[in-house]
Amino acid sequence: MTMNRTGKYAALAILGTLSLAACGGNDAGTAATSAAGSAASAATSAAAGGSTAELACPAGSLKGEGSSAQKTAMDELKKSYQDQCGNKGTIEYNPTGSGKGITNFNAKLVDWAGSDSALKDKPKDDGTIETDAAKKRCSGNEAWNLPMVVGPVAFAFNLDGVDELVLTPEILSNIFAGKITTWNDEAIKKANPDATLPGDKITVFYRSGESGTTENVTKYLKAAAPSAFTAETGKKWPMKAGEGKDGSSGVAEAVSSTKGAISYMEWSYAQSNNLNIAKIDNGGGAVELTPETVGKAVEGAEVKGKGNDLKLGLKYDIKEADAYPAILVTYEIVCSKGLDAGKTALLKDYLTYTASDEGQGQLEDAGYAPLPKSMQTKVQEAIKAIA
Repeated sequence: MTMNRTGKYAALAILGTLSLAACGGNDAGTAATSAAGSAASAATSAAAGGSTAELACPAGSLKGEGSSAQKTAMDELKKSYQDQCGNKGTIEYNPTGSGKGITNFNAKLVDWAGSDSALKDKPKDDGTIETDAAKKRCSGNEAWNLPMVVGPVAFAFNLDGVDELVLTPEILSNIFAGKITTWNDEAIKKANPDATLPGDKITVFYRSGESGTTENVTKYLKAAAPSAFTAETGKKWPMKAGEGKDGSSGVAEAVSSTKGAISYMEWSYAQSNNLNIAKIDNGGGAVELTPETVGKAVEGAEVKGKGNDLKLGLKYDIKEADAYPAILVTYEIVCSKGLDAGKTALLKDYLTYTASDEGQGQLEDAGYAPLPKSMQTKVQEAIKAIA
């Protein structure tokens, strides 16, 4: 991982100075390999201007499950953590989707959940109230939503002869609703006057299971284009046009192999599949997805939770120039108390690393954006308070 590129310095500097308005299993390596990994990681952190996290490195094992949007981030972070700690503790993360992650966390099948949306305090279709179920799972203690991974949503497409494309929330809503069915539709041509658009049929793919990414996309379209997006928001894709695929990897692979296709996915999946990503015009001009434009949008978020519960309110209808509006934040959902003492020690240590300058500094190469400094500090304080 190269940390000394000029662009990276600029991105990290911008994102690091943002402020948020607040309302309230790897193979065991040798000792030499572990030491080398730790030294290399420390050197990388120092080069990026960050500090190495002070880790206790307890033994034990942890299982997390949920958001596929943060899979790549978790892969990077848990490997770095385990390398620094000589593999004394084992971290596993299964990217089954936010909905299943929360369900299995509440069923005590895993130690923490990753979710692209915070726990809900209103009944789901089956009558479950996620916050109540999580409190029961945590032996009567509150569960906290800790924002950890900023993963913008990419609207990725596969269109012969077209590398650059501008889409609006109205156009996206009508594509996903099956109202715009060809790439040379007049609305798309108007948004792309200099592009030569083919008359290919548009093939839509969406997430088939419950997904926090889906929830963020529906919330974005509902907020930014309320007259065009008339469906309900939620973790389950609400429209019938197109075909469902399993997980972020499923939709990314489908777009990659299908001419004329479009879907939504976390940025890292679009990057790893070499897909073209549309620029989004929310009303303030076309905006390319970059760490800088994501950071400008995150700057408008507010903390909606109380105390160490750091649930955020994202401003999806932002119209500022150079602010990319389709963003998501993945939360690590944890028990504030009530987890086994050994599990708690390892979870706190691992999360301490993920929220450190060093941990967050790794994320850009993996297709994410670091937490703004003010939010990073709040997350670090919350981790310390886990008992």
